[in-house]
Amino acid sequence: MIFLHPPNKTLHQAPGFGFIFVVPEKPSGANRCRMEIFYSGHVQGVGFRYTVKSTATGFEIAGTVRNLTDGRVHLAAEGTRAELEAFRAAIPEAGLKPFIRDEAITWTEAQNNFKGFEIVR
Repeated sequence: MIFLHPPNKTLHQAPGFGFIFVVPEKPSGANRCRMEIFYSGHVQGVGFRYTVKSTATGFEIAGTVRNLTDGRVHLAAEGTRAELEAFRAAIPEAGLKPFIRDEAITWTEAQNNFKGFEIVR
């Protein structure tokens, strides 16, 4: 079995495990931003929030997703712009594309007030 060295990662010895790849630490807030999306369409009652939360586990982001009383879903997430763009692209591909009619997106500076990714009621 051959393992390729992932880009931007350093090889460190881990006792009992051989070697592991560790992402170098970046200064707090480095290149971080906030993405907010309001999804409209048939986005409530179809597992939308749970699918978004499940999709978020594959990305280095933090945020929340919630249903709004007007039938839309609000997503707020923070991370690097590249990671957030990839997450945004993965949401329709996770089986949600048929339910999304429109998405209104805004970008701002990160506020660093999220821990993990949560569904908010």
